[in-house]
Amino acid sequence: MPGNETADENTIFVGNKPPMSYVLAVVTQFNGGSDDVSIKARGRAISRAVDTAEIVRNRFVKDAVIKDIIIGTESLTNEEGRSSNVSSIEITLSTN
Repeated sequence: MPGNETADENTIFVGNKPPMSYVLAVVTQFNGGSDDVSIKARGRAISRAVDTAEIVRNRFVKDAVIKDIIIGTESLTNEEGRSSNVSSIEITLSTN
């Protein structure tokens, strides 16, 4: 389905880089004609994802609004085979 391809392209996965590098990625998506951009993060990167969304909204794309926020828990298995739960967040920004 073509809908899934654009969803993957418009998703920014937040990790350990500084928030401004993710802000650049989100702004690039919006400038490329995207109406919605999702910012996803897990664990300690959640605060960085929130920072990214707020910096985009307040400084760069003033007409962007938070369309949706989805929070959840993902179960991860480490090398030793132990399972641990990690919180996750998906923030969807929209310019519509």
